[in-house]
Amino acid sequence: MKTEKVDVLVIGAGPAGSIAAALLNKQGFKIKIVEKEIFPRFVIGESLLPRVMDHLDEAGLLERIKAEKFQEKFGAKFVRGDEICDFNFADQFSDGWKWTWQVPRAQFDKVMADEVARQGVSVEYGSVVSTIEFNGTKSVTTVVKPNGGEKKVEARFIVDASGYGRVIPRMFNLDKPSNFEARRSHFVHFTDGKRPGGIDGNRITVIVHEKRTWIWIIPFSNGTTSVGYVGDPQFYYSLPKDPVHLMRKLCDLNENTSERFKDEEMVMEPRSIEGYAISTKKLYGDGFVLCGNATEFLDPVFSSGVTFAMESGNRAAKLVTAFLNDKSVDWERDYTQYMLQGINTFRSYVTGWYDGSLHDIFFSKTTNPEIKQQICSVLAGYVWDLDNPFVKKHEQLLQTLSKVIRIESTIE
Repeated sequence: MKTEKVDVLVIGAGPAGSIAAALLNKQGFKIKIVEKEIFPRFVIGESLLPRVMDHLDEAGLLERIKAEKFQEKFGAKFVRGDEICDFNFADQFSDGWKWTWQVPRAQFDKVMADEVARQGVSVEYGSVVSTIEFNGTKSVTTVVKPNGGEKKVEARFIVDASGYGRVIPRMFNLDKPSNFEARRSHFVHFTDGKRPGGIDGNRITVIVHEKRTWIWIIPFSNGTTSVGYVGDPQFYYSLPKDPVHLMRKLCDLNENTSERFKDEEMVMEPRSIEGYAISTKKLYGDGFVLCGNATEFLDPVFSSGVTFAMESGNRAAKLVTAFLNDKSVDWERDYTQYMLQGINTFRSYVTGWYDGSLHDIFFSKTTNPEIKQQICSVLAGYVWDLDNPFVKKHEQLLQTLSKVIRIESTIE
């Protein structure tokens, strides 16, 4: 069996893999991507954060994405009953991008991967990694091709950006349970003939249905809209089991979705994901690094998944470049600790969302503009900006602020 030799094998052609491959390719390394799925393929994570624009630009992918004319996103709207909290990325604390996109991920990911291929990276779809053998300064990966045949790829380094596939974590027993409670998402894409006019019809809206159950509404520029309900598994126990009937019933439960999507066509089969939060024992090892959802996925509420994917792909590519150029790399400090800074910041916000403390802050009648700007930067994905107090002391400040707001509300 002939063995193909490359500098870096990237497992997965999603955002993390594409960003890493594009940056490594720029450095002159021979890169190969193997992807289990056939693109385009559906995946959630359709509302991007401004932070990803930095990575798309640096990887040379931004202009190609702009040409797709995806729905531009300038902020987010949160709704609880009659209460509304608006965040405008132009008003954020951190120095960064003020806008991004809402994207059908099947199209978005395919465009990214196609552009990476156009730049000279070999991308093979329908290719399943069956074994990996690490041997000192190289690895040999066995890949099963779409026709059932096998090939071997020898690489100096592996970037595992396999997402939910989690190739290396599963193969080498690195998975570990997340400390997050299991939640279930049920979602679909609708036609949207009753979409509101103006900004309300185009921006992402996050609706508090119950304290621990929420709804996303994400309009796309193609006229369809993504709608999803997220809640504890028991929320679904008394609801229909059939995916279509369940989606119709869910939309009937809330006034923000009942009329707007009544009789609208579902342009895809409704789907559910449950228990998606998962973690790993380590993010790197001799000859490999984990990126994207192969590291850790928290929750869809603040659209952090794609941001972590691109951030990790960007960071990993730079460290792999140094490693392959025989420079010293402190993987623990410069990768694990760095990534955990962002992950743990968003973890505090996700926890605050489900325990209600973030609801107190978002829907407070006395909003401090400076604090709102700092929180806005977190929601824009700038969770590595340690000049922002709500990043540096994320858990402490969120809980303290929530308590103060609750005390003030009882005094009133």
